[in-house]
Amino acid sequence: MTVTMTATLRTLITLPRMLRHGAAVGAHLPPDAAVVLDPPAPELRAALTAAYAGDHGPARDLLAQTRVGAEWERRGGCVPRLAESALHSPGWLDAWLAESPHDPDAVLVKAEHCVQQAWEIRTSARASSVSRDQFQAFFALLDDAVPVIGAAAELNPTDPVPWQVALTHARGSQAPREVFDAYWAEATTRAPHHYGCHLSALQYLCDKWYGSHTEMFDFAERAAEHALPGSKLNALPLLAAVEYDVVADGTPAEGDRIDRSRIHAALKRALELSDAYPQGDPEVAGVRNHLALMLVLADRHEEALEQFRAVGVHAAEYPWAYLGDAREEFLEFRAGVRMHVAARVPFFSRPRPPVPQGPPERHRSSPVTPHCLALVAAPPHTVADAALMCGVPLRIAPAPGRSSYVELAADPEPGVRATLLGEDRLTAAADNFTTGEPWPALVLRRTGDRYGFTLLHKGRKVADHDWDPAAPVPDHGAAAATAGTLATVYGLTDTRPVTSLLRGSDDPARRQSALLTALGLPPLPAGFGTRDEVLTTLADARVLARRGFFGGMVDTLSGDPAGRPTLPRRPRWWVLRVAALLLFVPVMAYAWWSPDIGWFRASLSTIATCYIAGQLTGAWRRRGRVKKG
Repeated sequence: MTVTMTATLRTLITLPRMLRHGAAVGAHLPPDAAVVLDPPAPELRAALTAAYAGDHGPARDLLAQTRVGAEWERRGGCVPRLAESALHSPGWLDAWLAESPHDPDAVLVKAEHCVQQAWEIRTSARASSVSRDQFQAFFALLDDAVPVIGAAAELNPTDPVPWQVALTHARGSQAPREVFDAYWAEATTRAPHHYGCHLSALQYLCDKWYGSHTEMFDFAERAAEHALPGSKLNALPLLAAVEYDVVADGTPAEGDRIDRSRIHAALKRALELSDAYPQGDPEVAGVRNHLALMLVLADRHEEALEQFRAVGVHAAEYPWAYLGDAREEFLEFRAGVRMHVAARVPFFSRPRPPVPQGPPERHRSSPVTPHCLALVAAPPHTVADAALMCGVPLRIAPAPGRSSYVELAADPEPGVRATLLGEDRLTAAADNFTTGEPWPALVLRRTGDRYGFTLLHKGRKVADHDWDPAAPVPDHGAAAATAGTLATVYGLTDTRPVTSLLRGSDDPARRQSALLTALGLPPLPAGFGTRDEVLTTLADARVLARRGFFGGMVDTLSGDPAGRPTLPRRPRWWVLRVAALLLFVPVMAYAWWSPDIGWFRASLSTIATCYIAGQLTGAWRRRGRVKKG
């Protein structure tokens, strides 16, 4: 009881602070729609885009550059991404190997591809959840990978990346410690501070595989102590801490518990590493994602907010995938941290400005601005009626076929409700104004060369898709399921054309536009994806101003037309208010007649009755004016 009362009291104290400061805290964070999971560097993205289109030339040139320049860290990051693309589109790698069967770069990608192919069959599930058939196929594919890994090592004897692949292979094949030690010796002989090799070794030594928590921490701390300044190896104890606190199952054995001082030291070392890099630097984005999560778990929310600011748009799949959908978890944790920090700012104070972090930015491209537009299957005045309480300003314009275009309008000082929406604000607004309505909203996105959409129906997100030229094409089952949902909502009988549009990522602009045609929706306005607020050029576009929660309730009930098209009320509006008036009139009469009710409650019923009567009177007068006009 005492705990409950304390929690309630704390909520009552902190809620006003969150409402006052929530919009200001973290206001300079990039919008949710701009956040991307593990975005590749520009040159790697170009290679991946070409590979999915069947051209291995850019991948060949990129890996040759890393080999000639002995850029082993960069090479160790590129090879797994290229091998992953070959899992979904193997033709380009097969063509490369057919053209140059002894190219050390092609053979290295093939070696990593073989290992990834085995892991894809096994999955990342715990051993108890993997079937016997899966294990048999897994070990068979790992056996086939052995000669390919050996060939990659022989073709480029100074390259440590084949040994990075070998260390991952050792973990999957249940190699004994002597084999692991031999591979580790080969890797460190070639590159004693190679980050990728250390990551593979750390996984082998952790408790869930073949080591223990103590052995894992000893290895990580030893590597960090001998690391070069600025090396990501300084964050290896942090990754061990995530493995211990987040990933590990159950209570550690008595002799295998890690003293919390070692975890605090890992956080301190990782913070120093993060401070040495500029904000938004993708080189340490993975480290900062891990650091943000661990700071949240340590209840160090202000420091976690600084790390989220430093991460920028570069969310990482891990550690967030340990907790659920990686991108959603990242965004939810980020929003939660903002509210925690806001709750700790005194009510009459102001949040502290962001702390400058790291040296001046170097060689970093600006994040691409996301553009969003909703196509709503309802006329503008209907959408405006439903959107009064969505918490953000909207620009609404008529579209062909009794539909509407909707976009976010400029909002220099967004309210706390906009901060709390959680996902990109237009999608959250569409979630709000489709609730309880029969019509759907299709929110379209364009961010650079990435295109996509989210379908909302009856206040739920029912479909989501992205066309990304540098990402794997969705499998037929996933595309068919999305096409089936679209067909159900928009009344299509044949899903095959839609499925075909979803099963490719080439020319995403054409595919997005063709999808609208296939669904019978109006075309996109000119300029969408190239500039903000494209609806300003449409003559009939109107802005629905942002309202506070209570203001939205009052306007919804009163029918105040400010900021909305002046059109007659729908029949449902009249029915609800006439019914309310018929209910409140006898209640008011009884309240004044009965001596037990009291003057206060009788006055409330009278105010409510007069309020509803005033609504009906005003709406009837406006109805007459509209007819005359």
